[in-house]
Amino acid sequence: MTYAAEPRVDAYIDALPEWQRAICREVRELVHAADPGVTETIKRTRQPYFVLDGNICALLAAKDHVNVFVYDGGIVPDPDGIITAGHGNKTARTVAFRQGEPINAPALTAMFRQIIANNRAGGWRKLKRERPADA
Repeated sequence: MTYAAEPRVDAYIDALPEWQRAICREVRELVHAADPGVTETIKRTRQPYFVLDGNICALLAAKDHVNVFVYDGGIVPDPDGIITAGHGNKTARTVAFRQGEPINAPALTAMFRQIIANNRAGGWRKLKRERPADA
């Protein structure tokens, strides 16, 4: 896949241990494959973010895993159960990957595509306000 790589995102990923680099690179490919309009940036001083009409996700490497924060306000369905934390978070939920764990690429890509569609429809905050209370 061809996309404009942000050098600061490259630097963040390149500084990680090999297993974390592999996870970050795969997630990066998946988010760009979800829509060719996705761009990358650095926010919060050093954290890679992927955006299109709003935040889609961010990467944060921890000691024993890589967190992928999905910015969906908790409204994107998770039928495959890939969300590992933040179920009650009002802004972002987390998909954590540990060394040797496979990435459920179809489920993560579907989530990215839905977040992008929601961003294009005004963002999850707007969509949450418009939802009926029982939805």
